[in-house]
Amino acid sequence: MEASLWYVLTGTRGGKNRVRILRALDERPRNANRLAEALDLDYKTVRHHLDVLADNNIVRDSGDDYGAVYLVTDAARTHWDTIETIMEEV
Repeated sequence: MEASLWYVLTGTRGGKNRVRILRALDERPRNANRLAEALDLDYKTVRHHLDVLADNNIVRDSGDDYGAVYLVTDAARTHWDTIETIMEEV
């Protein structure tokens, strides 16, 4: 998990925005539209990053297709120290 966290959050072009999304989701779960508004990002950009984070088991959705709320996964919470270290570097 730690290697994939480093890769997804620092090893790719969208790492900074993924870190911003994780910070926002750490504050409280939100849907893609609310994340886009809060972070001043395009909705499609947020959806793309959420898909990448979900594919790597860092976030998960509530299961509803439209308006799904995203949460940080238990696996990511287990490695939150690593995520905080990454957040300090990004």
